[in-house]
This record gives sequence, structure tokens and C-alpha cells, in this order.
Amino acid sequence: MKSRHSDNNSMRFSVVATALIVSTLIFSASSNDASAHHSHASLDMKNIQRHRGTVVKYGWGMPHVFLKVKAPNSSGDLVTYSIEMLHPPAMVERGWSRDSFKPGDVITWEGPVDKNPNRYYTGMKWIEKADGSRFTMEIEDDPILPSTDFSGLWVRDLRGAPGHYAPPKDWPYTALAKAAVENFNEDQNPQLECINPGPPKATFLPYPILISRPDSETIVLDYELRDRSRVIHLGEAPANSEASTFGTSVGHFEGDDLVVETSNFVADRWGIYTGVDSSAQKHLLERFTLIDDGMALRIRMTITDPVYLTEPVTVDYYMSKLGDRELVDVPCSIENATLFLTAGAE
Repeated sequence: MKSRHSDNNSMRFSVVATALIVSTLIFSASSNDASAHHSHASLDMKNIQRHRGTVVKYGWGMPHVFLKVKAPNSSGDLVTYSIEMLHPPAMVERGWSRDSFKPGDVITWEGPVDKNPNRYYTGMKWIEKADGSRFTMEIEDDPILPSTDFSGLWVRDLRGAPGHYAPPKDWPYTALAKAAVENFNEDQNPQLECINPGPPKATFLPYPILISRPDSETIVLDYELRDRSRVIHLGEAPANSEASTFGTSVGHFEGDDLVVETSNFVADRWGIYTGVDSSAQKHLLERFTLIDDGMALRIRMTITDPVYLTEPVTVDYYMSKLGDRELVDVPCSIENATLFLTAGAE
């Protein structure tokens, strides 16, 4: 398993994720990482259509993969369809790669279409190339081994956490946060600009997290598709730590549980949750507990930020164990990030 901790000050540019954009298509496959960053509200899930056309662009990038295809519409006019999939790691789990398609490939695909018949934006259930090879949203299963010390690859499990597409309605917001929540729009997502928020929002995203123990003094969280690692210091925090969106994390064990306190933050757009910003006064307390015989992880998070919350908020968050694999590095693309805003446009 790979950790970026050995070169923490010059992490390779991998991605942003983002995503809050598309990390799932409700209509395609049910998997733990299949939960959309935006709602796909424009797709008519009851109107599944089949199309045939020629690939003009294959976007293998963050926060999601897409195809642009020249194909006739219902009137027989040649138009450009946009087909939106999941983020690259999720597509790798489904047997896709950056070389699966190229411009000029003739494909047939099936998926729900946009409710607006003049908007050529679709989802995808399956795609078939002219040579008969077929690509779907089915996950390729690999053996998964349980964890005994928190190490391994973990992905969001939808137990316990609030809805992921909008700010929670019942949190104790200050007037500042309440105004932002009342005017929430998913187009405000910082990941549309390839900007990644820090924890706890970084943990709530649907991308896998690799936890490793490089030495006896540190635990490292590598957030897949993001450009830096989060280091938990067991014992004392390093002197003169610079404030950042990730803050400074100090942990200790209470029995088998890992307890982590994080402070020393900077102001962060959506740094608490979807649509909820955070300030330099944010404080995060987390308790990591292995459950389900090492196949799942419970993270109990208590978030304090007097600028945006009138009192602390506690969230129970769960993650499921994935099979071991290398982390995926894919650069963030503004074009990919904003596809659902511009889909179908020439």
C-alpha cells in the first residue's frame, strides 16, 4: 500500500476531487462510493434510451469521467451528447481505464436522458464498442481482508451520516451560517474550482481514504485524489506547525480506539460540511473505532466552530473496508468539474 507521507512537503499534484460532483449514478450500480455530488435531477430515470455515435472526447479526470459523442438525436440531427460517469477510482473498480476509449470509437450506449429534450446530457447503464467489448457500472470483486489496526483502504458507508447533497437542516447554525444555508446552491462547491476543503468535510467525501502506520509516532491518512496527506501525531504536536485547511492533528489510544484532536486551521469554504464553511476557530474531535470484525470503521466526529455553529455538532460516520490497491492519481479538470453545468453544449 502506498503512502504520500515520505514526501509530505512536495506531494505530487493529484487531484481534487471533488466532487462534489458526480460520484454516483443512482440508476446504475449500488455501491458504497456511489453517491452523487450533484443530484442528477435533470435526468429522467424512467426514460432510458439507446444511442449510437462516435466518440469525440474521453475525459479521464477528476472529479468524474465523461464522454462526448456525436450521435443523431430523435429528429435525426447530428448533435454532441455528454455522458457522465463516476470518478476515476470508482471506474477503475469497474474495469475501466484511461485507455478504454479514444476519439473515433463508434459506441452504442444506454442510459437515462435529460428531461429537457433539447439538452443532450445522459447517464450510462452500459456502453458497447464496435468490437463487442462492453463497459458497465458493475464492480469487479476482489478479496477484502479485515483490518486490525485501522490500516487499509476505506470508503464511505452511508450509515449514520446526514444527507450529502445539501447542508443539514437541523444543525445549530449562527446567523452567518444560517444565511449561507438558506441560500445554498451546489454550484458554490469549491471543488468546481478544483479546491479541496479540509476535515471534517474532506472525510465526508465519497473518495477512498488510505490509513497507514509508517512509524510508531504517526498515523497517515491519504485521501485519494487529493494533493496532500493528513498526518496524525501520536504524542505531541510538532513545534511551530503552520495553520492550514488540514490543521494539526494529535492522537492517542484509549483502549482500542484512536482519539484525535485537530486545531490550528485556516478559514475553509465548506470546511465543515456541504454548504457549511469553517473558520480558523474550528476544532475537531474524532474517535476511530473498528467494528464489524475489522470490516468497517466508525468515526465519531464532534465539530466546534463558534463562527458557524452556536454549539458543537456530533456526527457518527462510517466507512467500509476495501480491497488493497494503489491509490489513484488523476489531475483535477475544471472542464470535468463543471460538466453538469455545461453538459451538451458545443
